[in-house]
Amino acid sequence: MHLAKVYITLKPTVNDPQGLTIKGALHNLGFTSVEDVRAGKYIEIRIEDSDPTKVNEQVNEMCHKLLANPVIESYGFELERIQ
Repeated sequence: MHLAKVYITLKPTVNDPQGLTIKGALHNLGFTSVEDVRAGKYIEIRIEDSDPTKVNEQVNEMCHKLLANPVIESYGFELERIQ
């Protein structure tokens, strides 16, 4: 069994209104040293397969086909073998 930890973020050239809102709220709370915030998504997927190469290919395909929009988002993931 593997656990895929998927991180999806907007590409640097894409405007991030959620990040700007979070930044403004942090400033209002007194965290004025915050210069930039980019919001993203974190997804955990458990996959029942013992071959890490196959799991890596599957997760990459999942991200490309469904989880991330390749036009505006970038993604990365970590695989962890679990019991």
